[in-house]
Amino acid sequence: MTKTFTRIASTALALALIPAPAWAQQMDHSSHAGHQMQDMEASADDVAGAENAIKAYRTALEARDAQAMGALFAEESAIFENGKAEGSFANYMEHHLGPELDAIVSFTFSDPTLTVTRMGHMAYAYETYGYRIELADGRVVERDGVATSVLAHDADGWKIVQYHSSARAPRN
Repeated sequence: MTKTFTRIASTALALALIPAPAWAQQMDHSSHAGHQMQDMEASADDVAGAENAIKAYRTALEARDAQAMGALFAEESAIFENGKAEGSFANYMEHHLGPELDAIVSFTFSDPTLTVTRMGHMAYAYETYGYRIELADGRVVERDGVATSVLAHDADGWKIVQYHSSARAPRN
């Protein structure tokens, strides 16, 4: 019992000492704090803005619009795809997704599901979808995918701070 309690206490202390990321430290704690708290409590279940950000990412990806995609991500974001840490969205765009966009003729999503839970100025989401990519060389890629996202809300609205996706060939 004592070892378990010590382990729990040590873990709690370690978690308490982890510094908050820069984007979390930049929250507005102005004189509107009381009003903001009321708004936050009144809209704790309001997830429309976060949902719209996730849907907008899907739409921008289908349109192959790099600028629109980039606007949806926090500067200090983290992208993970199929078991690989891609770095920030800017890095992901420069070294992975950007070059792929040039080879894509068509990108379409099918049967998307989306569940978003809001927790104050943060939200997390998970989604499932199918997608079909037609490449300039004539190849077609069809996959079933899943993704999880963490979003933060600030004066600029909802931004994706972490995005993790994976895909596999559809099972028939």
